[in-house]
Amino acid sequence: MDSNLTASREYADLLTGNLMHFYSIPGSAYDENVKRGLRNADGSGVIAGVSKIGSVRGYYIEDGQRVPHEGKLFYRGYDVEDIVNAHRRADTFGYEEVAYLLLCGSLPTQAQQERFVEILSAAKTLPDGFFENELMKRPSPNIMNAISRAVVSLYAYDDNPDDTSVVNVLRQSIELIARMPTIVAHTYAMKRHYYDGASLYIHNPKSDLTLAENFLRLARRDKSYTDKEAKLLDCLMMLHAEHSGGNNSTFVCRAVTSTGADTYGAIAAAINSLKGPLHGGANEAVMHMVADILEHVKDPRDDGEVGAYLDKILDGEANDRSGKLYGLGHAVYTISDPRAVTIKALIAEMAETKGYSDEFLIAERVERLGVSKLMARKGKSMPIPANVDLYSGIVYKMLGIPEDLYTPLFAVSRISGWCAHRLEELITSGRIMRPAYRSAATRQKYIPIGER
Repeated sequence: MDSNLTASREYADLLTGNLMHFYSIPGSAYDENVKRGLRNADGSGVIAGVSKIGSVRGYYIEDGQRVPHEGKLFYRGYDVEDIVNAHRRADTFGYEEVAYLLLCGSLPTQAQQERFVEILSAAKTLPDGFFENELMKRPSPNIMNAISRAVVSLYAYDDNPDDTSVVNVLRQSIELIARMPTIVAHTYAMKRHYYDGASLYIHNPKSDLTLAENFLRLARRDKSYTDKEAKLLDCLMMLHAEHSGGNNSTFVCRAVTSTGADTYGAIAAAINSLKGPLHGGANEAVMHMVADILEHVKDPRDDGEVGAYLDKILDGEANDRSGKLYGLGHAVYTISDPRAVTIKALIAEMAETKGYSDEFLIAERVERLGVSKLMARKGKSMPIPANVDLYSGIVYKMLGIPEDLYTPLFAVSRISGWCAHRLEELITSGRIMRPAYRSAATRQKYIPIGER
């Protein structure tokens, strides 16, 4: 008999009562003082701290009401669209500059940038024995699980892991940023080999390549990529590098940091938060939805046909039967998500030449037709935007990146923001995060076991 099945039955036997009864809490127990999901009644986030790293703007308050506004994302006060567009015009890589900006607080001079890149390059190599002992011998069917475990394991390879001084945490942060592309590519290679039956190929990072270039080189069997492909990935990495302290994974990183925990534990916690499907996995759901629409509509250019199928999805009769249009809506953005706007423009340039024009047409129609349908069904007047996940999966697909790596690549990008927030929490807070929960339990009198 299957051991897991036997164990499940044994555990089930322990549940002599109605487990749901003992865990359920009636809605009447919640009032305006209980911020479920750390959200206010109007949907805005509870203010838990102050940060100078990232800022997300999607509305403004007028007479106590939220007024929609074009979405803006700022890194250290700089509009991320300006940063990305500047590198696009100059035809240069920008993620390393963004990482410096987030970690060090200002845009680097040429000399500072060159020195930072030198330090990053020197840190790309994994510690001796790490690949063999931590990655090769311990494969996982889930890449996010594997990279979380790998990050925690780096603790044992650090001569000074528990030192939370700013200099030491900065050193650890740079090493993690530099090593993440290699860790993700290698854990994916292990997964393909041990769980998918594919041939195993492992490449070493090159010190003279950017993080985006290195990832494509490491992840591809023949190590080949074009400059245009690498710069497209670099753009996504810049856009995903930071999103303020209120997003779940960054908040988790700061909460763990507030306890005095080591860097590896805090970053692993953030990775595990991102692993959750409500946070980091939405771009995969979008691509499954787009594929389903393409399979069931004859003409992706026909608004009537696509719109009718979107109604079926919303009615729970198509796609995954969840009734959700993935890639629409955001907690802060209203009129637009600036990351989605930028990525959509990038896709428009390349979709046809890469053979993904139909996917782009469907995503565009999900945005144009789906938003109004969703707003009507929810009875909302506040605009619902297309979010970054609606278009980012198409970019990954154009780059030949498998779905297993969509969320891990998010982590490769976001680790710069996590590390910056960890440093800020260490420098500015000095208090453990400790929210309160109201008790909904009723008082009980203890009954000896023989009388129950």
